[in-house]
Amino acid sequence: MMAISRVIAGLFGVVFGIAMIVGAFFTSFALAIYGVVFLVIGIVIFLNSKEDEIEQIKFKKSIKTKRGS
Repeated sequence: MMAISRVIAGLFGVVFGIAMIVGAFFTSFALAIYGVVFLVIGIVIFLNSKEDEIEQIKFKKSIKTKRGS
């Protein structure tokens, strides 16, 4: 199961990185470097499934503490 926040953040990073790389053809080479960085970060966020497991553990702990009180 993919968390919606991870999908949104990853997709934003990938789209923004591609846009910066395309924009670098018309402006400067430095923009391409930033575009590649955004692209890589977006892909890492999008493919990081370990974060979902951490969120599920935190969610289960918060439910147990609410039931106990």
